[in-house]
Formats: sequence, structure tokens, C-alpha cells
Amino acid sequence: MSSRPAPLIPAGLRAFLVRVPFLVSVVRFLRRGPLARDRNLLVTLIVLTLVVGGLAARVSVEWFSPALVIPVILVGGLQLRLRSLAKLLCAAVVALAYVGFAAGPAHIGPGLLAAFGFTAVLAALMSRTRGQLGVQGLRGDVMLLELRDRLKKQSELPPLPKDWGSKVVLKQAGGSSFGGDFLVSARDGDTLELALVDVSGKGVDAGTRALMLSGTFGGLLGSVTDFLPACNAYLHRQREAEGFVTAVHVRIDLATSEYEITSAGHPPVVTFEAGTGTWRVSSAKGVVLGVVPDLHCEPDRGVLRKGDALMLYTDGLIEQPGRDIDAGLDRLLGEAERLLPSGFAGGARSLVTSMSSGHNDDCALILIWRP
Repeated sequence: MSSRPAPLIPAGLRAFLVRVPFLVSVVRFLRRGPLARDRNLLVTLIVLTLVVGGLAARVSVEWFSPALVIPVILVGGLQLRLRSLAKLLCAAVVALAYVGFAAGPAHIGPGLLAAFGFTAVLAALMSRTRGQLGVQGLRGDVMLLELRDRLKKQSELPPLPKDWGSKVVLKQAGGSSFGGDFLVSARDGDTLELALVDVSGKGVDAGTRALMLSGTFGGLLGSVTDFLPACNAYLHRQREAEGFVTAVHVRIDLATSEYEITSAGHPPVVTFEAGTGTWRVSSAKGVVLGVVPDLHCEPDRGVLRKGDALMLYTDGLIEQPGRDIDAGLDRLLGEAERLLPSGFAGGARSLVTSMSSGHNDDCALILIWRP
């Protein structure tokens, strides 16, 4: 026979609660239902608000200032539902009115009322936004931080052999943590694949789509033979998608140093040839992703020898208002000469800073070279 577990509430206390209907009702109100936490916090904040109002009116306005109600309202904006917040605001109005009646209207001045009104509106906006997201407190901000860290982690190249070098520089518009430029990469043995993607727009507006596409493109990279056509097919099925997406895909054999470049509406990759000391513009071409149902790319192939380098970048690095894109590319190649004295690793960020000065746009630069 299996023994029954001991009851959580002793029989004597349970019998006492049954005889007191009011206590039973209070216990049920505080413990039942999915909104119990919201109700409990609402009751606590209302009691705290009324206590502050009573102490300010009857004890001392200096020690218990009615302004103490403001942080209580902010807590309500971070934790309560909008309907519960409205009840808390009503309690705050009652508390302030009581202070004004008992201690004198001079203690409830226009400054305090303005601060109270501003805080109430701010708390309502926070509560409404949290209700739409379905999160409590600062969890929505934490989720954004986690997504940002994931995007940054995904934009790191995998470790390369000692006879290879790499550098990734991502700069978002306006100093934002999110942007429309991102990198996905994968390494399987001696095969390195990377794709630099540019989503139309800039800053946070483009960052939401970049977050979504980075996971999709990262899953496709290394899993399909024709990476860009697979990405194009995915985007072409997303009929509600807005804006355009460009991308460049590079596959490198780390053992033989052979590479293949395919592009979909992206600015051309440039190759530094150490033998001649010049930069060569790649001939890879393709249509912007998601425009046509079947994407046909013209690849560019070659071999990286000692001292050679590949440079991938987004249009934010070479486009400027009122300037032709070819002029921007010429300027980029001219500025790239500054990489040689200090080395590719040391000059990459200074190149991005120099090219992006004077305009506010997302930009990215990826360098892969053989020392």
C-alpha cells in the first residue's frame, strides 16, 4: 500500500480557516489564478501608496514627501498590467488629494503634479509595451541584449590555421547595437565558408530583419551546395518581406588556398595580389536576393598566395550621398594602401573609420589573408 502524503496545512489550521469565510476569500484571492502575482503586487503597491499619503498628511510632509509615490508608480509601470496600473494611479491620486486636503494645498504644488503626470504617462507606456511583448519587468531589454550578443558571436570567424589571418570590423549607424550588416561563417575541416549580408535600411530598423535572417542564413551555410540560390529561394517565398537583401559568399579551401566568390547584388570583393602590389576587383555578379525565383550567379575563382588578401565590405563603406559608387570604390582602394605599412590586422579598423567619416550608415569590413 502506498501511503498518502501529509497535508501541507495542518488539520487544526485548516478547520479554523474554514470557519472564517473572510480569511478564506482573501487566501483564494491572493493564491488562485494566473494573475495572482500581478494582484499581490498591486495590493502591495496600493497599500504602500496610501501609507505614504497618510504619513505625509498626519506625521510630516518633510519626512514622508508625497514625491515618494513617484518611484512606486515606476515600479508599477515595470511590473503591473495596464489595467492594474490604472488602479494604482487612482490610489496615487487619492493619496495626493488627501495630503492636499489634510496638510494644505501648498504641499501639492505644480511641480509635483507635473512630475506625477509625466511619471504616470511613462509608466503607462512601459506597461503597454510589456503587455504587447508578453514579458515582465526588464525581461524585454534582457532579450534584446541576448539577441545582440548572439549576433555578435555569430559574426566572429572560426579559428583559422596559423598560416592564415582574418579581421572582422562591424560598425552600426548611430552607435546602435543593432544594424543591417551581419556575417555568418562556418568551417568544416579545410573548407571555410563565409557570407557577408546587407539588409536594406540602417540601425535598429534594419537590425530586426538582420536578427531573423542571420539564424536562417547561418543554418543554410555549410548545409547546402548553392548557398546564395538557397537564400534567394527562402526570401522569394517571404512575400511580406520589405526592402532588399544583398550578400556575397566566399568558399576557401584552406589546404590549397583556392577560393570561389559568388555575389547577389553586393559590392564586389577586392583581392590584393602581393606579387604586383595592386588590388583587383572581383568579377562575381548576381541579382539582389529575393527578386527573381531562380538566382543565377557568375562566380569568380582564384588562388591566394603568400601575402595575398581578400576584402569583403558592404555598400555603407563606399556609398555617400551625391557621390557615384565607383568613386567610392576607387577611394576605398586608395585608402586600402594604408593597410600595407601597418599590416592588414592593424589597418582594418582605421580603414573603416576613414571611409565612414562624414556619413551615418551601417558598414562592415572583412579581411582574410595569407601572411
